[in-house]
Amino acid sequence: MLSLGYSTVPSGMLANVVTCLEMREEPKPRPLRPTERPMTLERMEKPDIAAYRALFRAVGQDWLWCSRLLMADAELLAILGNPDVEVYVLGGPSLRLGLLELDFRQKGQCELAFFGLVPEAIGRGAGRFLMDQALAKAWSRPIERLWVHTCTFDHPSALGFYRRSGFTPYEFMVEVQPDPRLTGHLPREAASHVPLAEFRT
Repeated sequence: MLSLGYSTVPSGMLANVVTCLEMREEPKPRPLRPTERPMTLERMEKPDIAAYRALFRAVGQDWLWCSRLLMADAELLAILGNPDVEVYVLGGPSLRLGLLELDFRQKGQCELAFFGLVPEAIGRGAGRFLMDQALAKAWSRPIERLWVHTCTFDHPSALGFYRRSGFTPYEFMVEVQPDPRLTGHLPREAASHVPLAEFRT
């Protein structure tokens, strides 16, 4: 339990507020919206961790995604190779525009584990296309709950987008982690909207 008031975060560490959201029933299909370019969604049947991490970094670097960069290769391969984990690449001709990862390992549930676009695809209709695909694929299995989380480091429109897509907030959490720009896992210039956590003590 966090104490009331302010709590100091040690130098080198980051803290952000996480919003957990869920939906308990499949939403009604939305009318298809045009995108600026043709979109395809292809499953990575046997994910190559180098290609996966490259896309993960391209999508998540500006939002300080780092969990899969810190993970040991064997641990990551075990997740990506699990038949109850589905990884998809959003693309077009010779392009990789987004990442979708659905995790069905918990019976009756699906976690929208990773969902995002490369910077140049944001604001062009690709996010709605990807979400429509995510919802259809998640609810094609016999689940009772689909859930996702977003945080204060994410794109400022992320929370509103999830809510408009049919998700309902149910919990707040505070996450504390090492600043990946100081550990060398991300470039120092990544996520310029978040100050580097190198403060004098």
